[in-house]
Amino acid sequence: MENYTSLIRLRISAHDAHYAGNLVDGARMLHLFGDVATELLIRSDGDEGLFVAYDNVEFLAPVYAGDYIEASGRIVSMGKSSRKMVFEARKVIASAGLTGQPSAADVLAEPIVVCRASGTCVVPAQCQRKQPLKSLDPGSGPG
Repeated sequence: MENYTSLIRLRISAHDAHYAGNLVDGARMLHLFGDVATELLIRSDGDEGLFVAYDNVEFLAPVYAGDYIEASGRIVSMGKSSRKMVFEARKVIASAGLTGQPSAADVLAEPIVVCRASGTCVVPAQCQRKQPLKSLDPGSGPG
């Protein structure tokens, strides 16, 4: 089995804050895992597939508006149409918490794992179109 992985990094916006103190709903991490899963399925099968179920979710640390989160995942096993995946979300930048300077932020020396999960996705056999990776010809871009 090939080693399929995906990583996305993004800033959590004030729009994502759901609770007092700019705390973000844990479901936001599951949304990120859904995006990671979609990329994994495109890489493995050439199709977005369907997320069937999470079999484990652990919320390990709070996430706040302004945090930068890296969400990663990998396929750990493949059946005829099912794809078992594991996910992890890590906080890599957080607010510095300075009075009078609300935009101050710190890059964390060690990322903080905020969520882990595992689940299963499915790509129906008729939708699987595994193909070699496409690469862009450097001479074909704009310029």
